[in-house]
Amino acid sequence: MADITYEITEQFGAIGSSGAWDTEVNLISWNHATPKYDIRKWNTESGKMSKGISLSKDEIIALRDLLNTLELS
Repeated sequence: MADITYEITEQFGAIGSSGAWDTEVNLISWNHATPKYDIRKWNTESGKMSKGISLSKDEIIALRDLLNTLELS
């Protein structure tokens, strides 16, 4: 199995935290491909990451628009 490489090209910030793990939104280039918006948990102490989701610009805009329609109490 080939190694997966990544480069965080822009960090937008954390949207949550649980212990040593922070849920972050970043722009990441996976295996030297075009960067995508990425949401996942990171453990900055150990340099580990959890499974997450990577979205194109169109997908992140659609997600934003969908979230804006939610009625939160």
